[in-house]
Amino acid sequence: MTVRAAGGQGFYGDSVTSVPTLLDAGVDYLCLEALAELTLAILQKDRLRDPGAGFTRDLPLYLELAMPYVARGQTKVITNAGGINPVAAGQEAAKTAAQLGLGGLRIATVTGDDLMPQLDQLAALPGGLANADTGEPWRDFPGPALFANAYLGARPIVAALADGADIVITGRVADASLFLAPLIHEYGWAADDWDLLAAGTAIGHLCECSGQSTGGNLSGDWWTIAQPWNLAYPIAECEPDGTAVITKPPGTGGRVDFDTVRHQLLYEVHDPAAYLTPDVTADFTTLRLDDLGADRVRVSGARGRRATGTYKALACHPAGWSGEARVAFSWPDAYAKARATEVILRKRAELAGLAVGEWLAEYWGVNALHGPVAPAVPTDDIPEVLLRMAWRCADAETAGRVGRELVPLALSAPPWGMTGAGRGMTGRPSQLLGLWPALVRKDLVDGQVHHDITSV
Repeated sequence: MTVRAAGGQGFYGDSVTSVPTLLDAGVDYLCLEALAELTLAILQKDRLRDPGAGFTRDLPLYLELAMPYVARGQTKVITNAGGINPVAAGQEAAKTAAQLGLGGLRIATVTGDDLMPQLDQLAALPGGLANADTGEPWRDFPGPALFANAYLGARPIVAALADGADIVITGRVADASLFLAPLIHEYGWAADDWDLLAAGTAIGHLCECSGQSTGGNLSGDWWTIAQPWNLAYPIAECEPDGTAVITKPPGTGGRVDFDTVRHQLLYEVHDPAAYLTPDVTADFTTLRLDDLGADRVRVSGARGRRATGTYKALACHPAGWSGEARVAFSWPDAYAKARATEVILRKRAELAGLAVGEWLAEYWGVNALHGPVAPAVPTDDIPEVLLRMAWRCADAETAGRVGRELVPLALSAPPWGMTGAGRGMTGRPSQLLGLWPALVRKDLVDGQVHHDITSV
């Protein structure tokens, strides 16, 4: 039995335009991957303003498109768009179904990734919640904690599907696990069949980033990608033995071939021989990609090992406020004028007694992307340079006042063409959130993970 799973979303804010093409092509599961570390921070800001928020606000747009297909029994939807408030996301899904006049749907919400209720207990354990990057102990956490979530795996989604869920909305579930879950459910893969779990994880990884398996962000001959304005999103035609064919809906743009698929295979993979997920330690070095032509690539040969005994966890804390300004300078001496303006702003802030904890200066057109390794260029001949300056302060008022120190330079800057760009010369301050990665034992989390189903 072939199961067709589609990657309909790669991030919060992705385009919904590819969803109809996937649904019309006929998919058994539409998987919507919406979360990243930055996304959780954005959703936390939403929840601070409104306790009923905290899920991705574009979720209803996806559900409006998919729910009619779900109601006809043509597909199921799995998404982690619940963010840090999956219960509210489930309520929003039920509201969307009512607005569409649809009934007979079973909507599951998976909870238990929220670690806030047991944060003190976890931190009190030996080495508990130490920073996974720096080794700092939790006592150095620059709190208060605004959120703390574990990255769950496929199992709670499998349980929800087994209970007849048509739509499964989760909080922080690992990206590839969204795609692995329906394969475990459909094929009955065992919890310790590491090779099959690794195969499903590889399939999920190839589909989780929407258009990157179908020609998006291609590092090779990107200019040959057909109809990039109509880029397809991927479909995986999966088999019980863990093999799959990656393809795309007919009549869409983009391309699926050996290069586009291997491009995504290596994306965000630190160690291809040990890709750590909540479900399995996958070895992608054994994977085989066979280009079948006609936008079809067969994936096989994945191997896996036992999963680790811990989940990744992420906690968030306040980290001050940032301000930003962008100003452009024209020839002649564009780069020199931009560098002089950086010095002037720093000095004006100092003379005004404004405490700046951190500065960042980028010179767009010279070294903004490559920094100190940017190639040498004849800077005297650069026709235009955009200076982007950002700063971090302890409070919003100070961050805003630093930006205002740039305003007098409109008539008092180095000569020839200083103009605001983008957010201009005094962008509104923005709250910064710091992230604290950690590991947490699975047995301390699994007992609180469960799902609830609402029938609408």
